[in-house]
Amino acid sequence: MQAAQTPSTTAVPLPAEWRDFFALTKPRVMTLVIFSGLCGLLAAPGSLHPVLAFTAILCIAVGAGGAAALNMWWEADLDAGMKRTAKRPLPSGRVDRTSARDFGVALSVGSVLVMGIAIGWLAAGILAFSIFYYAWIYTVWLKPRTPQNIVIGGGAGAFPPLIGWVAVTGDITLMPVLLFLIIFMWTPPHFWALALFVQIDYAKVGIPMMPVVAGERSTRLQILAYAAVLLPVAMAPWFIGGTGMVYGLSALVLGTIFLVLSIKVGLRRAGPDDAMKPEKRLFGFSILYLFLLFGMLVADRVATLQGWQA
Repeated sequence: MQAAQTPSTTAVPLPAEWRDFFALTKPRVMTLVIFSGLCGLLAAPGSLHPVLAFTAILCIAVGAGGAAALNMWWEADLDAGMKRTAKRPLPSGRVDRTSARDFGVALSVGSVLVMGIAIGWLAAGILAFSIFYYAWIYTVWLKPRTPQNIVIGGGAGAFPPLIGWVAVTGDITLMPVLLFLIIFMWTPPHFWALALFVQIDYAKVGIPMMPVVAGERSTRLQILAYAAVLLPVAMAPWFIGGTGMVYGLSALVLGTIFLVLSIKVGLRRAGPDDAMKPEKRLFGFSILYLFLLFGMLVADRVATLQGWQA
């Protein structure tokens, strides 16, 4: 007698959910993008109608999400080889590559068009360039080729406050350029602190991050060097008279803490079984640092408008 056939247990891929597409936008990174863009908008001289202000920030967020989706589309195979990223929607099979690419393109193009029509074409042009910078210059060109990828590619994440400022004023002045430079100089010590304790992942897939190519010692010293430069750069808005004492003193205190934590990372020698606590502490504080610094930029603007400071 022929044995009864059992039903097939082969798994059938389920259609992607909205959560999977939302994950493609790197929502945790987008939080900082939205916040810094909003701070640039609120700190700028002048004002926007609340609806237009919301539209501008939404366009910044959607554009950043589109660039992130394109980044994940291009790096799907690399993400599959790293423990930290293996559960993302593409390597886990929850979203196919074509859908991810089309989603990223749609978000990118839509955000630029809406920004241009509703806010202005200068802000839209900067947004378009920021998307191109992250999705192509950093992801495709720099990241797989040079350990300086984070240094040069840091510009991609530095555009939001510049775009927010330009959305209000319609022009580019020294102040928004300084806000850009703050994030630009902040990115290497922030990201290399992370790279120090996940460098095995990068080495596995052949990404030439600084700790993999130049070694830990060189990376630590470069973290310290960038942190030392970041302190005066972050205080520069105060030096030029673009902000008041609320921001200036905050930048001094926060920058000093950042520098002290960087010294602990830069001058230490990690052992083979080291838990990398100073590196993790610096990475964690670096995120808080940027939130607090840009928050104080807005607080300084409010204090000035209220006549609480000269």
